[in-house]
Amino acid sequence: MKFVWLLLAGYGFFCIEGCRAQQKRTAQKLVSDTIYTYGDTSADGTGKYYFGREIAQVMGAAGAAWLDRDERQQEENTALAIEKMKLSSSDIVADIGAGTGYYSFKLSEKLPQGKVYAVEIQDEMIAALEKRKAALHNRNVTIIKGSHMSPNLPDHSVDLAIMVDVYHELEYPYEMLQSIKKALKKDGKILLVEYRGEDPAIRIKPLHKTTVVQLSKEMSANGFRLYYQGDFLPLQHFLLYTIAIE
Repeated sequence: MKFVWLLLAGYGFFCIEGCRAQQKRTAQKLVSDTIYTYGDTSADGTGKYYFGREIAQVMGAAGAAWLDRDERQQEENTALAIEKMKLSSSDIVADIGAGTGYYSFKLSEKLPQGKVYAVEIQDEMIAALEKRKAALHNRNVTIIKGSHMSPNLPDHSVDLAIMVDVYHELEYPYEMLQSIKKALKKDGKILLVEYRGEDPAIRIKPLHKTTVVQLSKEMSANGFRLYYQGDFLPLQHFLLYTIAIE
């Protein structure tokens, strides 16, 4: 009789857990149905829209060489972008959409007492990150497998989350921003580095460029306010956001 009771109790536990998981999936679906719209699909788009902006397709691992191209410093002045982050040596930084780790490992050099979370969802990119980490004998870059809805970071752990030419490709920007907000410390910030959508002379596919107005509209809807706008990079916006006071 005791054995049967234990079986039933166990069944009830798994049933409850299963119901909770189903409720979570349903809630996520309801959010998606409410805040995203679907329409015409552009050549490099997904047909999924957020605040009127079509979400771009993700650059796959086939484009990894472009991330590490020799001309990148000259074209984008990445060293200046890192300098303007004004990091302290003990900061915890999350590089979301880290790719091959171009920024992650440069940032780690600035954080001898800190840490970089290199967050990626593509297995090929994660393999590239692990290979680079091993080659550099790096000790303060932690590689994390994220998901489409979350970077899977510890709560209240990050001083600065950066997304370099990544935000416009997020499949679920609302869910991702809410997850990042949970991962930020009280005074934590998000940095978006995005090609300037206002400038037609920048030869980047249209869906891979964004405007300050559009980005700030989306960030404001997710509880962030523009803290600092830098116009010093040759091609990109440098937009730092902080959590808005409610």
